[in-house]
Amino acid sequence: MKNLLIILILIISLGAYAQSDKQASKLLEDVIDRTSSYKNFKANLSYTMVNIEMGIDEKKAGVIYVNGDNYRIEMEGQIIISDGSTIWTYLVDSEEVMVSNMADSEESISPTDILTKYNESYKAKFNNDKKYKNSNLKEIELKPNDRNNFEKMSVIVNANKLSLENFSVYDANGNVFTYHIVDLMPNLDLPEDTFTFDYSKYPDVEVIDMR
Repeated sequence: MKNLLIILILIISLGAYAQSDKQASKLLEDVIDRTSSYKNFKANLSYTMVNIEMGIDEKKAGVIYVNGDNYRIEMEGQIIISDGSTIWTYLVDSEEVMVSNMADSEESISPTDILTKYNESYKAKFNNDKKYKNSNLKEIELKPNDRNNFEKMSVIVNANKLSLENFSVYDANGNVFTYHIVDLMPNLDLPEDTFTFDYSKYPDVEVIDMR
């Protein structure tokens, strides 16, 4: 779940690119500008994690809500909620909720912060070998200058809609994480409790306070 949060926010908010194809960088920046202009958004996702060598082929589906520093991720058996200062991680099967401070958590990545940061750690270029039936779809390959976290990313964007459609992350262990944005709905009237954990809805929950 943490992996989903970090990668999704990273992908939709990369700010600038070193030694990159200028057209690829410009298209990504236009997608970023479009996304960061939204008051909030909800995105339905499908996810696969594949490691051919280890015989892993995992599939999940979920949804993310983002409003400034606040976010909520629901992904088959786990819900992560942040109001910008506190993070609640609810495990559905075990009926446990772990509570931590945003500042102290490894998951403390603010969508707003990253959306406004200038990043010179990536090289971007079009993958001209990949063709799609929809000619508006463009695949852009991102390679980090420092590959400690991952080897590369492959991002598919719609050049007309300026939307993120799909992205894959290749790590050093042979894992490929692929996320498909089924649909993204911006500027919604979200309920007030979207970004807080309502204990009254989970009367039997065990609270593990890590603050």
